Amino acid sequence: MVSLAPHALFAWPPQAAVARPVAKAKIYAHAKPSAALRALFVAQVESITWAYKLSPETTNLPATPAVPEIAVFDIALKQPDISHAVLRCIDTAIPRPILFVLRFEGRSQAIAAYKRPSDADSHQWEHWVVGDYHATPWQADDTPDDMPRPGLPVALDLAGLYAQLLRQHLPVPARAGEPLRDQLDRLAQLQAKQAAAAKLEARLAQEKQFNRKVEINAQLRTIRSE
Repeated sequence: MVSLAPHALFAWPPQAAVARPVAKAKIYAHAKPSAALRALFVAQVESITWAYKLSPETTNLPATPAVPEIAVFDIALKQPDISHAVLRCIDTAIPRPILFVLRFEGRSQAIAAYKRPSDADSHQWEHWVVGDYHATPWQADDTPDDMPRPGLPVALDLAGLYAQLLRQHLPVPARAGEPLRDQLDRLAQLQAKQAAAAKLEARLAQEKQFNRKVEINAQLRTIRSE
């Protein structure tokens, strides 16, 4: 497995603070989750708070059509895990890019998916594409005085800021000049190769015939090289 990014928890600008509760009922009304998904909300989520709004007014960065603003949502959990289906339901209900910060027993974890307007209908707020979720390791909320949270990355506009923030969640760094979508595609290919290698390793451990072991080993070397 690829290693996780070291951090993605920032010292958010104080002028961006919202601190507004988000009712689960409003999410249900917009996303229309199934009964099973509502049960996951009840079992896993204690509360949802719109913590910060990164906008032109709070960051002095211009908006773009794809990123008019960025929301930071704090989610207090009832258990140390959350289904990505729950996060996707929230992303479906809220028509703006969202960065999630999960909270549980004095620790926090940043998690987010790349969210963009549909290429087929890029001017319609209600049509968004949500990618895979990427998370950082859990971190203690209390940080030493000599290790303060980093400030926001340098960017020219909110789209650039969003890309920089998302990249803090990714386990593979960007190549020089690589667009975010290309980086995410490359990461998806890497994870698919890793999954295929893991399956071959399991087959190799169970295989008894020497000639089959040689064949599986050759396939495994090819995938690892790729």
